[in-house]
Order: sequence, then structure tokens, then C-alpha cells
Amino acid sequence: MHIITDAPRQTNSWQQQLQELITDPAELARLLKLPPGSFSQAANEGFGLRLPRAMLSKIEPGNPDDPILRQFLPVARELDAVPGFHRDPLAEEEANPVPGLIHKYHGRVLMMAAGHCAVNCRYCFRRHFSYTENRLTGQNFRAILDYIASDHSITEVILSGGDPLTVSNRQLQEWLHGFEGIGHLQRLRIHTRLPVVIPERLDHDFVELLVSTRLQSVLVLHANHPRELDQPLAQALAGLKQANVTLLNQAVLLKGINDQAETLIELSEALFAMGVLPYYLHLLDRVAGAADFWVPDAEARLLHQALLTALPGYLVPKLVREIAHLSSKSWVN
Repeated sequence: MHIITDAPRQTNSWQQQLQELITDPAELARLLKLPPGSFSQAANEGFGLRLPRAMLSKIEPGNPDDPILRQFLPVARELDAVPGFHRDPLAEEEANPVPGLIHKYHGRVLMMAAGHCAVNCRYCFRRHFSYTENRLTGQNFRAILDYIASDHSITEVILSGGDPLTVSNRQLQEWLHGFEGIGHLQRLRIHTRLPVVIPERLDHDFVELLVSTRLQSVLVLHANHPRELDQPLAQALAGLKQANVTLLNQAVLLKGINDQAETLIELSEALFAMGVLPYYLHLLDRVAGAADFWVPDAEARLLHQALLTALPGYLVPKLVREIAHLSSKSWVN
């Protein structure tokens, strides 16, 4: 079974790789020798392409249906209005008490640490989110600290975005210092896709930040397909494993990408080989523009049952969906 790839990759710094992203669909089509009509410039104008160049080695040239490429390539179907798919499917605008902060669930809050990612996933539930209004200024961060300090039920802060690892280690250190001053905070959770596409981001200074904080640290990756995992990522995660950082993965069930039992089984085994525990398998959030990725509930249940049959329980991610205004994620069983 193929677990991790050993494809050669560039060795530029993670900062340089972020500066050299592919943002023009025409350039991507040319580099991958895609047939005419494979992408939509209009869809790109609404939600722009962002893809690190190292990801090209994981995509089959000439195949617009490649499961890695489909996650990032803007296509015309995104422009179709589909009933039941909305701009804010999780009603996050209603759970935004302070600019830059989302508070939906008891005991934890989510901070919008960045307004952009290294990659723009076409199914992203925040593709329409107002990052401008939630920009994390110094004043907004102080208001966030005051909000957390005033609520002793909050024991965990989640860094999300956008991708929190697009910011510098120095900025992360400043935020950590602020969180550590709040006595009832116990855990730091970081939700990030960046190490999957630019493993170099998990550098020594970042690992040291998590080693030195008093907060118990959890890093939640986002990988949907086993071909996203490679040897550089495994090597980058090794330092976090040695630092006793809890490593989890969230995947989204996506039509045409990972809606086969064999793919999901291979993903779980590949993750665990790297020391990452499969955590959630999300049903797609019904965000406008992403209907093409929808997998019906009945099919999702059958796939999850296949995982339960084929894998030990600790390798089976929880099949969940998020429903606006509920107090937790909902298990689909």
C-alpha cells in the first residue's frame, strides 16, 4: 500500500513559498497541461486560486479530475446557485461577539488568526467570510483577551482563520504570551492546512514555541487524500511528536476526491504512520459554490461503515456535520 511519496521538492523557505504561490488558473493549466476549458476565470475572480508550487508534484498532469487538483481549481460549476447552499452555512456572523473571535461552543473560542491561507480550497465554508471586518488588530486582540478573561468557562483557545500558520513565529509568540496570562486557559489548538502543502512551515522556532508554552498544545491538520501526505511532512511532524504535541487530522468528505472506502482507509493508515490520529470526517458544509462536492448522507454512512469494518476503532474518524445554532457538532450515524 502506498503511504507516503518521496517526490523531490523545492527547499525554499516557507515564507518564500508563500510569496511564490500560483494564483493564475491559466498558469496552472499551462504547467499541468490541462485541456481547454478546465477552469473558470469568473469563479477565480470570486474566490481566487492559491496553490504552492511544490503541490504540482502531487497532481497528475493533463487530468482535470485529479483528486488533488479538484480541491483547488476554480471551475464554472461554482457559479451555479443551488438551493440549500448559502454564504454563511454555519451562521458564524451571529457568533462573532468581538472582531476576530467566534464563540459557538461551551468551553472554547476560535480566534481568526489570519485572513488568508496557503491554499484556497474550493469547498471552504469561509470562502465568503468577512475577514476585513474581523482583522486582528492590536486593539481587537486586547478585546479578545478581555472577553476570554471574563468567562471562566473558556479553557481552550483555537487558532484558525484563514490559516494561523501563515503568520510569523514572532506574532504567534505574542499571542501565546497573552493567552498564558489568563489563568483558566488550559489548551491551545491550532487548525492548519499549511504543513500539508508547505511542510517547511513546521520549523524549529515554531516547535520551540509549543514546547515552551504552559498550555497543552494540539495541532489539527487538514488532509483529505493520501496523496497529500509525503516524506517531507512526515519529517516535519517528527519534531512535534517529540515535543508531545497532540496531532490530529480533520478531513472533509468530498465527491470525486475521497468518496471511496479504499481512499479513506489509506488516508487513515497513512496519517497514523506519521503519528497523526484521524479525528473528524466532516460532511460538507453547504456553502455557496461548493455543491459539486456534496456526498449524500446515505452514501456517507455506508462509507463510514466500511471504515468501521476495515480498521481498528482508533483509526476511524468520527463522521460529523456542523449545524448552525447547535451546541456541538452532530454525529452522523
